[in-house]
Amino acid sequence: MSSSAEAGSKSFVRAKQTEKTYKLRASRRLEAILNLVDFEIEAKKLLPHSIYSYVASGSEDETTLHTNRNAFLDYRLVPRVLCGVEQRDQSRVLFGRRYAAPFGIAPMGGASVVTYAGDRHMAQAAHATGIPFVLSGNSITPMEKLARVCPGAWFASYQPPDFPAVERMVRRVADAGFAVFAMTVDVPVESNREKEHRAGFSQPIRPHPKLLLQGVRHPGWVLSTALLTLVTHGIPYVANLSAEGGPNLFSSKMKQVSQHAALSWHHVELARKLWKGPLVLKGILSGEDARIARECGVDGIVVSNHGGRQLDAAATPLQVLPGIRAAAKDLTLLIDGGFRRGTDILTALALGADFVLIGRPFLFAAVVGGAVGVLHAIELLSKEIDRDLALMGRRNLAELGPDDLQDVRLSAAANAATSR
Repeated sequence: MSSSAEAGSKSFVRAKQTEKTYKLRASRRLEAILNLVDFEIEAKKLLPHSIYSYVASGSEDETTLHTNRNAFLDYRLVPRVLCGVEQRDQSRVLFGRRYAAPFGIAPMGGASVVTYAGDRHMAQAAHATGIPFVLSGNSITPMEKLARVCPGAWFASYQPPDFPAVERMVRRVADAGFAVFAMTVDVPVESNREKEHRAGFSQPIRPHPKLLLQGVRHPGWVLSTALLTLVTHGIPYVANLSAEGGPNLFSSKMKQVSQHAALSWHHVELARKLWKGPLVLKGILSGEDARIARECGVDGIVVSNHGGRQLDAAATPLQVLPGIRAAAKDLTLLIDGGFRRGTDILTALALGADFVLIGRPFLFAAVVGGAVGVLHAIELLSKEIDRDLALMGRRNLAELGPDDLQDVRLSAAANAATSR
């Protein structure tokens, strides 16, 4: 064995040993984690500041990021009593398939850069518990490998805006065996994410003193994620941007990997003709866009502002949900953005959503405990929904509706008018 090969072998062994140690520590950490927010608190301790900021931050002043969460404060749940709720069911049928809960794991680019095999761990947990997992086109895990881990997974594309590219991508996703094709439609240009830039994160990745210092302070992440990825897979690259793949993470081509200003409704119409399964558009905030999507023949839309990572001061999904529900009519309506509790999910369903996608908390759960951590997160949220349904006096999700909510803003306005 050559000296370089021997050194590589020793590095691999050290990385695997470190991974085992962190799994043992993770199992202990999970005992103290009681909700989804707890995962972020623990993950922040484990990740270099630049990597944590990449996941947690929003664009510019992060107005949208914060209002996504604060929007739930505008509503209160109105429980009913004496309803006989000993039998409860939180399952949901979506695109002809019954899922065990009304939530799934949203697409997150770079998940396996944040934590080793992050996509795989989330997909394994989703498949084991009967909820959907959505793989991002901006991921380093090849879709073909992921589909074997999680049969029936969904794929969210960052679609190059030319017709042959659409055709090739649809064919690749179909050949891989994905159940749902979701087109990401809210990233025409790069957003201004100042917070992650200040933390030292950049695309392409550029080693510099700030990153090196963060690595020294977080040797566990360096060994169990960065080094293990390099040793086992080589230099990672964005594997699913097109039918041909994408650039490596250190390439200057990373600057515009997912920006497609020329993407239009014509590309959606072509995808609809080519894709035989459920077609979803992710990133809708306008009732008019929901109407056009319906006319284009899509099966569903995700009401989303990209987790506050694109246009700052954009409308909050929960705020526009009722109007989009009216415009979308019979379209399947999914929503994401700021969901952390079972009560958040019930609020969205009562306002007209069919399903909820949640991203960051599940990635942080993978950081803390791998697939076991994600399983724990799914279980915590499922238990919250079950308990909240009972406390609401509801036996299943179909019983939820607008009458189960009090709009605090309307109540305040009415009280103000009465007091005059």
